[in-house]
Amino acid sequence: MATYKEIRGTNIEVLASDPSNPVSGQVWYNSTDNVVKGFYVNPGSWATGNSMNTAVRSLAGFGIQTAAIGTGGFHPGPPNSRSALTESYNGTNWTEVNDLNNGRSDLCQGAGTTTAGLAFGGYLPGASPSDYTGLSESWNGTNWTNVNTLNTGRINGGGCGTNTAALCFGGGDPNSLGETETWNGSNWTETADLNTARGSTQGSGATNTASLCFAGFVNPARGANTELWNGTSWTEVNDMNAGGEGGVSNGGGAGTSTSALCFGGDTDGTTRSDFTESWNGTNWTNVATLPSGRRQLGDAGAANTSALAFGGEDGSSTELATTAEWSAGPATLTFTDS
Repeated sequence: MATYKEIRGTNIEVLASDPSNPVSGQVWYNSTDNVVKGFYVNPGSWATGNSMNTAVRSLAGFGIQTAAIGTGGFHPGPPNSRSALTESYNGTNWTEVNDLNNGRSDLCQGAGTTTAGLAFGGYLPGASPSDYTGLSESWNGTNWTNVNTLNTGRINGGGCGTNTAALCFGGGDPNSLGETETWNGSNWTETADLNTARGSTQGSGATNTASLCFAGFVNPARGANTELWNGTSWTEVNDMNAGGEGGVSNGGGAGTSTSALCFGGDTDGTTRSDFTESWNGTNWTNVATLPSGRRQLGDAGAANTSALAFGGEDGSSTELATTAEWSAGPATLTFTDS
């Protein structure tokens, strides 16, 4: 059997503390902790987390992997069961918290954190496009409060930012939209349109001045288009690989304008996708797939190294409660003899 020195060209170092800038594959003995450690860069993988209390699809999500909110959506029950339910995730378990004031499904992606969030748009209990709403509600960690509405009511739009500086773009009314609106904590203001109008779109961004719009329904097909927002206008950048399928809609998105993740969705209106793609600020890369294909899911996450996928549906006409956690990036391991 080859030794570590034969493989790496050096002996295992003995160090009083972990190195400040290790390289992938490096192994050392920490003489203070009396353990052997190693460093590697995880390309990314999904792990199964605890399920939501209520199976639901077409919901809004916001927050980070360890502190997220899922709200609204469509859950099993009588026809037009547009939900007001809200659940909070603490990194381990989901807890039911206070409901939305207005139950609805097909909300736009939400914005903010578990203590200061924003939910907007959606489909009210009804059966016509007149029920596509611009209603917006602000979350303070305990209760929802109705605030000023979007100028254009819509479903399944992209969204990102904070509860005082949010962005809403695309979606449907039911036609695919290019309209973009910014939120300043009090009002929504119409601004420059997307270059490509699209429904069921995804997005990511920590603020309303630097955001990314990707995927979506670009009539008459699923799209792989990606656009970058600089606070004033949208610029087309490199397309997604879209899992090799040519395009996707109704998926999930998380991260920022330079470090994003897109996952799930559908590729043709029928096939539920399990693909995941990671954005590095320039290009999309296919990475590890979801445990199973799903669309109309909730999403949360602050970067392409940490994200959350929850709820949705898998094509069997059954809403899901399952949760998946994405992790990627550098990690230090402690080796044991077990």
